[in-house]
Amino acid sequence: MISLKRLISGFIVFTLLFSVTACSNSQNTASNTKNDTTNTSTETKQNKAIEITYWHAMGGALGEAVNKMVDNFNKTHPNIKVTAQFQGNYDEELNKLRTAQQSKSGPDIVQVYDIGTRFMVDSGWAVPIQKFIDAEKYDISKLEPNLLAYYTVDKELYSMPFNSSTPILYYNKTAFKDAGLDPNTPPKNFDEIEQFSKKLVKKDSSGKVTQYGYSMAIYGWFFEQFMAKQGALYANNGNGREKRATAVVFNDEAGQNILNWWKKLVDEGLAGNFGRNYDDTVNAFTAGRTAMFIASTASLKQVLDGVGNKFEVGTGFLPALNNNKDGGVIIGGASLWILNTRSEEYQNAAWEFIKYMVSPEQQLFWHQNTGYFPVTKAVYEMPEMKTHLEKYPQFNTAIEQLHNTPINWATEGALIGVFPEARQTVEKAIEKVLQKQAEPMQALDEAVKSINSALENYNQTIGK
Repeated sequence: MISLKRLISGFIVFTLLFSVTACSNSQNTASNTKNDTTNTSTETKQNKAIEITYWHAMGGALGEAVNKMVDNFNKTHPNIKVTAQFQGNYDEELNKLRTAQQSKSGPDIVQVYDIGTRFMVDSGWAVPIQKFIDAEKYDISKLEPNLLAYYTVDKELYSMPFNSSTPILYYNKTAFKDAGLDPNTPPKNFDEIEQFSKKLVKKDSSGKVTQYGYSMAIYGWFFEQFMAKQGALYANNGNGREKRATAVVFNDEAGQNILNWWKKLVDEGLAGNFGRNYDDTVNAFTAGRTAMFIASTASLKQVLDGVGNKFEVGTGFLPALNNNKDGGVIIGGASLWILNTRSEEYQNAAWEFIKYMVSPEQQLFWHQNTGYFPVTKAVYEMPEMKTHLEKYPQFNTAIEQLHNTPINWATEGALIGVFPEARQTVEKAIEKVLQKQAEPMQALDEAVKSINSALENYNQTIGK
């Protein structure tokens, strides 16, 4: 195992700049309460409850849902008391964890976003969930296989999927009707995105566009998704799944396809560019300024609430760029990690809590109140879920898309230790292209060169 001090000192240069606004709300920051690492087994028995700490990055309504689930757990498990602590957005939380772990005062359980997976494995701070699964013979067949595949590294499940999402197409059914398009047939590919957009664009008397046909935020996650949709790899060595990735390779035909299409739609005035702020594009859709856009499934409740009765919302699969049958979507969101900060007694208590959080009843509650996927398939057999899907049929799109996605290196997603920095670098490249400061190939080559330099330094730091 690598030296903890060596990893922290080496990794500190890779500042986690990017905040996943589709998956967390970082308006408030809770205090960083240290665990009491001096608790003994005797003290625990006297208190009749093992006290464990859970760090998460769910703010706002998402945080309220987490707190409700934690409260329910504590009421039904008198021998364990979980204290949930909001630590800001994903980047802020991981930075706090790195600081806390220097003094071994981190939490018992931590929620970490998808792109932090390689770093968490390399840190040596976590006990693989696989250990508890094997010891208990816990049945993972009831969990969604696509979600498990992402967090499985070297044939071990390192963390438990908790809040998972994928991108889908949202569209204004009312605008489709007005444009003479079938409101029940969303575009399946970018050829159709272009064709539909030509009918959907609206302009005022001065020629200013008042409604674009299509939009998507400048978000590195979307670039990754369209790579996977083409069955293409983001990084070498099987996306870092066959063996450790040593380079990103997205400056190929697949990467160029994405930026060429995106640039063409913007240049022709068919697609709106509302920048990097994810919510700006969401708000543009709910305000009727764009008739179609790409967003996370986790945004569905936000979109429906924002639209209200203004128009009818439809949903479709992520549009394709080619006819690759191995393509699909990659999950986003985050998972739950058990840290090795304290003894097995606390780790086992953490495992009990995690099992509770992914139980069908809790996942039903989580899905209904947030829009994230249920991580367990048993939820779909529950009458409450069937009623929910009848009321909100848009959720079916995301579920069907997930289940139709093949599991392979492309759709499992890349594993690289500098992913937060990589995502930020890709966004800068996209900006340059859309602002006509660089051609797609030039921008991609520059991004790849920058990321590969950072990745080489990271791999050298951890001795790999």
